[in-house]
Amino acid sequence: MCLITFAYHTHPKYKLILAANRDEFYRRPSAKADWWEDHPEILGGRDLQAMGTWMGINKNGRLAAVTNYRDLRNIKENAQSRGELTTKFLLGDATPEDYVKEVLKEGGNYNGFNLLVLDQAMAYVSNYSDQTFDLNFGIYGLSNALLDTPWPKVEQSKQALEYVIQKKFVMEDLFEIMQDEQTYPKKNLPDTGLSPEMEKALSAMHIRTADYGTCCTTALTIDYEGNVHFAEKSFGRDNKAQEVVEYEFTTESR
Repeated sequence: MCLITFAYHTHPKYKLILAANRDEFYRRPSAKADWWEDHPEILGGRDLQAMGTWMGINKNGRLAAVTNYRDLRNIKENAQSRGELTTKFLLGDATPEDYVKEVLKEGGNYNGFNLLVLDQAMAYVSNYSDQTFDLNFGIYGLSNALLDTPWPKVEQSKQALEYVIQKKFVMEDLFEIMQDEQTYPKKNLPDTGLSPEMEKALSAMHIRTADYGTCCTTALTIDYEGNVHFAEKSFGRDNKAQEVVEYEFTTESR
């Protein structure tokens, strides 16, 4: 994922409300969200090049999501796939707090990343920080810098989510948040090693360039009784919505 906004323990019905965009090169092969054949306890999209996932949830309600930390001046050519970080959490049983501490020790094996993991608690780690974070209640935003770095699209997504969840909402409302194609002026943008033109193009919540853009939007809710609603909308190179897949299940007791 490259933009995630989520409300954690701020709603009377839902423990987690999340909306996210995955931005990627169109040529990179991937599979839409589904239960995995080789690990049928995992639901999520899949990167068919490295066989990991940008975001997934398992039948016990363990959730993991990763974004790249964008720093084009410091790219490792033979780094491990960041999709491993999510998959290992979904297949394991470590607590979020313990898992992010272990990930931090191994952070040098990967290019820049941000990782969110959820089970009974929620935690965050980046290999561009020297500490891990246990998340409390609140509305958060994450893109390609550290959690809650106030990039314009991060701030806009948080404000939009806060507004939507104050009323009775449906999954389409969460999708709608993430379709904003507004870009922002150079003075409001970071310098991550891209040209000014690309920094501006990537400043949009929903990105569309010739070779790279928003490939899917995910909306997810988990209520306090363990009921999960997971929906994903895919987009083609022409930016037309191709398909929506939806899954609903109740987490298994442990």
